[in-house]
Amino acid sequence: MRRVDYVIRYVLDLETSVAFYRDVLGLPVKLVGDGYAEFDTDNVKFGLYERSRLPELLGKMPERAGPDGEVAFVVNDVDAWAERLRVTGIDVLSGPTDRPWGHRTLHVADPDGLVVELAQEIPRVAPD
Repeated sequence: MRRVDYVIRYVLDLETSVAFYRDVLGLPVKLVGDGYAEFDTDNVKFGLYERSRLPELLGKMPERAGPDGEVAFVVNDVDAWAERLRVTGIDVLSGPTDRPWGHRTLHVADPDGLVVELAQEIPRVAPD
């Protein structure tokens, strides 16, 4: 396996989460229906699925439903995004911060408290 096809986040309120990713982060919606929403992204499919419908999908509700990590979106200007998000009242968890691996990052939480990273590519810092 060498390619990620899609990422789906399990959310409590699909409508609220779609509004966050569409209206706050600017992702265009591709489709919505049957407890699922998918955004029109270029390289990997990104979707949201209502947690309450997980038993329909999986046969039972898993003990822990959902990722503990984050989803990252590459942007052109992290600082501009930080200002835009602060103006809209979104709580910035961290950043903008330059990372040695070649990203300037900003972390926010979506309506379910899942971490979203916005990353701008910058030159890598050589190790000492």
